[in-house]
Amino acid sequence: MSLVENKKEWVIESKSRYFGLNLKEIYAYRHLLQRLVRKEFLINYQQTLLGPLWIVFSPLLTMITYVFVFNKIIGVSSGKLPPVLFYFSGIIVWNFFNDSFGSTSKTFRDNIGLFSKVYFPRLIVPFSQIITQLFRFLIQLILLIFILIYFMVFQGFEVKFSYLLLAIPFIMFTIGMISLSLGLIFSVLTAKYRDLANLVDMLMKVLMFITPVIYPMSSVSEDIRWFVQLNPLAPLFEFFRLCLLGDGIVSASQLLYSVGFMAITAFFAILIFNKQGSKLIDVI
Repeated sequence: MSLVENKKEWVIESKSRYFGLNLKEIYAYRHLLQRLVRKEFLINYQQTLLGPLWIVFSPLLTMITYVFVFNKIIGVSSGKLPPVLFYFSGIIVWNFFNDSFGSTSKTFRDNIGLFSKVYFPRLIVPFSQIITQLFRFLIQLILLIFILIYFMVFQGFEVKFSYLLLAIPFIMFTIGMISLSLGLIFSVLTAKYRDLANLVDMLMKVLMFITPVIYPMSSVSEDIRWFVQLNPLAPLFEFFRLCLLGDGIVSASQLLYSVGFMAITAFFAILIFNKQGSKLIDVI
């Protein structure tokens, strides 16, 4: 009787696959994911005057600027909501999307040294960026809730909370997936063509103005409202304010459009990232 030893073979191939997503492998590297998230926090806030307080100080300062410029000087209406609540809610959601997309789109440019020296699932890095930004958003959301309580207790602002509050995780998941998907696609493009990074920054500034961050959808003329609603983020921003603050214009079809955009973009983003990821190491 002979004993047959089980041998594990490592196969190194030059070919990359479109359908190379391995969730078990990503789960096996969960400890690396935790370390990368921790590293992001330390890098961003160590050796600073305010430290982690920047998480809340930055959106507060932006909110004060928006209230003064857009509401007081220009006279942009905030609908039925107090300007402070309206602008702060839009700012923290936009920051989550913008920062998630911005950090994810630089995946290869910022981590080429790490990618070229050791193997691990490349998706770990963009996942760590999204989780880091999600933690920041949750801290800012807590501050928004405290501000909301202040307006309810001392300013007489009334909000009728309902089951829609349960939809907030769905909203943030959808926004996070859109930012991740677009970030993965542009991480490949900007790694190949570095001048596209400047174009991406310009497009993000334009995107903010066609997203209801500094104005409610109700203030947009019906003649051009369809253009703003082409932006898949617009229904999500309106739905977030409707769920938490009780004011927003959104329909089920618009939400389905946002979810469909997220699903299609995520599908193609994974394909492109898996196919091109291993090739970009030599390009960069």
